Amino acid sequence: MATQQVVFRLDNESYGVAIMKVYGIEKFQEILKIPNTPTYIEGVINLRGEVLPIYNLRKKFNLEEKAVDGETKIIITKANDMQVGFIVDSVSEIINIEDDVIEEAPKIITGIERKYIRSIAKVNERMIILLDIDLILSEEELEAAKEAAVSTM
Repeated sequence: MATQQVVFRLDNESYGVAIMKVYGIEKFQEILKIPNTPTYIEGVINLRGEVLPIYNLRKKFNLEEKAVDGETKIIITKANDMQVGFIVDSVSEIINIEDDVIEEAPKIITGIERKYIRSIAKVNERMIILLDIDLILSEEELEAAKEAAVSTM
């Protein structure tokens, strides 16, 4: 069995998210800032008439900030039945990953980040961290995102 993953980069790491959860990959665009939201919520965008909350995965994963460039993308996904966008450094490919190259996340990964790392795939001498998109955002974060989206309508 194989799983299709959209592979993206943050810093020097490759991450994958199930293609069935991805609704689109957009160029970076101007984001409307929303006051009093967590730092990793960049704000909202209007995508084809729909207001979507946008999360900065670098900030969410406690990585160093990086300036937006021509490679920066917004992955539109559905997390817990809500469409949201995640800012990533770049999107590199869509690949099929065979089940036999996927391993459970090592126990050494601890803390809050572990809950949204589903597994690790070893593909052609590189490692891809496979994320569970539904677990990246807590229920409180999703509620805050819904409120932010509604307040801009």
